[in-house]
Amino acid sequence: MSLVTIVLLVMGLVLLVVGAEALVRGASNLASSLGISPLIIGLTVVAYGTSAPELAVSIQSSLAGQIDIAVGNVVGSNIFNVLFILGLSAIVAPLVVAQQLIRIDVPVMIGVSILTLVLGSDGTLGLGDGLLLTAGAIAYTLLQIVQARQEKDDSVRQEYEQEYGPDDRATQSKGWKLWLTNLGLIFGGVALLIAGSHFLVDSAIAIAQALGVSELVIGLTIVAAGTSLPELATSVVATLKGERDIAVGNVVGSNVFNILAVLGLASLTSPVGLAVSTPAVRFDIPVMIAVAIACLPIFFTGSVISRWEGFVFVAYYISYIAFLGLRAMQHGSLDVFSNVMLLFVIPLTMVTLFAVGLNKWRSSRRSASP
Repeated sequence: MSLVTIVLLVMGLVLLVVGAEALVRGASNLASSLGISPLIIGLTVVAYGTSAPELAVSIQSSLAGQIDIAVGNVVGSNIFNVLFILGLSAIVAPLVVAQQLIRIDVPVMIGVSILTLVLGSDGTLGLGDGLLLTAGAIAYTLLQIVQARQEKDDSVRQEYEQEYGPDDRATQSKGWKLWLTNLGLIFGGVALLIAGSHFLVDSAIAIAQALGVSELVIGLTIVAAGTSLPELATSVVATLKGERDIAVGNVVGSNVFNILAVLGLASLTSPVGLAVSTPAVRFDIPVMIAVAIACLPIFFTGSVISRWEGFVFVAYYISYIAFLGLRAMQHGSLDVFSNVMLLFVIPLTMVTLFAVGLNKWRSSRRSASP
């Protein structure tokens, strides 16, 4: 592993972050001008934009034959998004959860996570699987468009017109300049993402070979965290600015997009499909499903992700990374660590969340009764 490899890794991450930021800014400005609500922006424009690194890296990996990185990138990113990004955002400020997320989007996230395990249980995501996942991505996007039209949210359009003026002849030139600027940000961001994904995949492969670590572990950790940096920056900044719908919608929408669009398109572009390793089927994908399911009781506890719940999420992500490290080294304490987590820590957390949720539900019932 040479200094050039480290430089390429850092350069790839930087290009991914800068490219995603430019893409999100341009796309968000265009969406705002159309009067789309913050939640829909978070679930679609921002989520898809910040997931562009995962898409670029997974497709690049599948074309290069590095299948474990392509699959590990998606699974690891989804785990990172919920446990670390949502957890850290909640630590910064408690997150209010919209009812649409509880009723529609989180169940969709859980469903597509389970679908990943079902489709990958035979060890391969083939052409048919890729077509099914891609069709699901199109259907989910259409669902969000329908939601946006039904809610008829004109507040963003009004803010846009107040800032830039009405669409008349006097402002037509300025409007075209804004559109061209935003389109330039979008296409420039995509170009940076492609270049960054190329550097990141090449350096990740070199690091995996030098350290003797499997490509699956590299994809689940370094690549997954690196490609999720745009989601992390977006959600934390959105939380600080009070745009909490964007912060939560970004994570949920990104996870759905990662499975349906990223895995779907990567399966279609790979000449032999995507091979899903046995460790991924037996452990990592089930962890992704468990993390998605864990959102429901937390989201139900008063429709707020509190700070202590954020700390729990971050602690679980640290535990997951520790497990991956112990598994990669075949460390003697792996069995003890696994038993403690499975037999004590996880059940205790579930009981605590259930008790808190039940208490808040009873409190809400008492306050609602006359």
